[in-house]
Amino acid sequence: MKSRPGGIIHAYQKFDPGRFPSPTQPPPDLVSPAFEHAMMFGSYRELTEEELARAVRLDPSQIAGMGPSLDMLRAMLEERKRKILERYETHAVEKKARRAFQKSAKQLQVPKRFAASYQLAIAAEQPYELERLWYRAGDDNSALARGLLGVLQRMTDQHQVQELASKYEFSGHESMSVPQALEVKEELEKIDELLKQLEEAAKNAQIGLIDMDLMSEFAQPGDMERLEEMRRQVENLLREHAERQGLESKGDGKGFRLTPAAYKIFQSRLLERIFSDLQPSRTGRHEGEVVGEGAVEMQRTKPYEFGDSVANMDIPQTVINALLRQGDQRPLRLHSDDIVVHKTRNHPKCATTVIMDMSGSMRYDGQYINVKRMALALQGLIQSEYPGDFLRFIEMYTFAKLRSASEIIEMMPKPVTIHDPWVQLMADMSDDQISEHQIHPHFTNIQHSLQLARQAMVGCDTPNKQIVLITDGLPTAHFEQSELYMLYPPHPRTEQATMREGMLCHREGITINIFLIPSWSQSEEDIRFAYRLAESTTGRVFFTSGKDLDRFVVWDYVNNRRDVIG
Repeated sequence: MKSRPGGIIHAYQKFDPGRFPSPTQPPPDLVSPAFEHAMMFGSYRELTEEELARAVRLDPSQIAGMGPSLDMLRAMLEERKRKILERYETHAVEKKARRAFQKSAKQLQVPKRFAASYQLAIAAEQPYELERLWYRAGDDNSALARGLLGVLQRMTDQHQVQELASKYEFSGHESMSVPQALEVKEELEKIDELLKQLEEAAKNAQIGLIDMDLMSEFAQPGDMERLEEMRRQVENLLREHAERQGLESKGDGKGFRLTPAAYKIFQSRLLERIFSDLQPSRTGRHEGEVVGEGAVEMQRTKPYEFGDSVANMDIPQTVINALLRQGDQRPLRLHSDDIVVHKTRNHPKCATTVIMDMSGSMRYDGQYINVKRMALALQGLIQSEYPGDFLRFIEMYTFAKLRSASEIIEMMPKPVTIHDPWVQLMADMSDDQISEHQIHPHFTNIQHSLQLARQAMVGCDTPNKQIVLITDGLPTAHFEQSELYMLYPPHPRTEQATMREGMLCHREGITINIFLIPSWSQSEEDIRFAYRLAESTTGRVFFTSGKDLDRFVVWDYVNNRRDVIG
């Protein structure tokens, strides 16, 4: 046998502070799940620590060595489960449960008026039928009521044993009693639940999902102490990440609330997702600012190109380039290759009003969530890269309402309050006895929305004005002076009023771009109307699935803005 080199072998099995967390590991996204919940339900809700644990995805390598191995715990549970399955058999206990149920059913004396219903419940083995019979018995303390509960318990036991036999494959020979079989079933289900939790924890380090009380029934006390310590360390890491991302911990330490910092982070992640798959050579957003002939000079420079203004020349660098090329020769002569100019940022103002359909049909397939996500992305883009641009949001339903960016998340599709297939209603809104709360809210009033958008942009001193109309179909409501008409199916009178308002927008130099979202009720007429309205204002119609709405609207804003500049 060959001689082995001497020395000492160290086995490090404890927590390595250098790997928790890795300096290069990006922090988990804590704000997106919270905002997605808020957009779905229209309200902010404080997150519990368990919900935060479910929302977070960590690198499992970051928790390696912090406590007992998750693989070791999983192996321990699987071994426990294997021993149970190899020890018992279920054929005998199934017979015992069936005989106990049949015996209990035969012993109960049932009055004649209940006999037929009782026999039907026993033959079909339906607990629901026995429950109905128990309610008909009246007195809870009567012999019949107590007897029915006993029969119901035996029937339930039989069903539980049958479920145990069908769910697990037993290969042993030891028989069980009915109570013992029910205990075995409960234990196996606990093991399955823990194995599922450990599997999730192994994927993304969601230690907070592990039921510590349940695990303590199977694991050794020492392992539980280390597992609990690992859970506390992970929770401290998550709490630190949460605070960095704008999730503010409550005073009692039992939850988290969203802050304006989280709002900005969520918008930046939306924009990052939207532009992440764009190639620099293709249309869309490039890294950095929009640059060219502009008024704001930037630190970055570029070689001179024909057409660049020499007013933005970087004189020191230009002279240095000439000296490097010419050496000691005098006089110094500049060549075009020596000239370097500063890049400049273009920022012509663009006025945009986004009309968001929140009528009753927008609840279909969660389209309203896609609309709100688009609005937040667009607002984040303009706020971060085009702060001089004008942007307004309008919520459209039976009425039209100007909404601030902070109100977008709280907007929800309006409930459908009338289900008649033919609706022709009129309300005089100048009547003091009529309020908006008395009006059916779920109609689509494009005419009023366009009017409000036109009025919002009338004071904007820019030739670049557009309305982004996001809807799923035809208008079903409009105003004529103070009279509000709600007409369904869509009526030519409503379309004519909407087209008139579109022409008024065109006179003000406002372009209407329509993003048509698919809907279960959408027809060819919806598409034809969208074309007519867009063409009357030299606008365009976009057909997009709801999940891509934010991407298309933001891309179009960037591209169209550059077209106007060029």
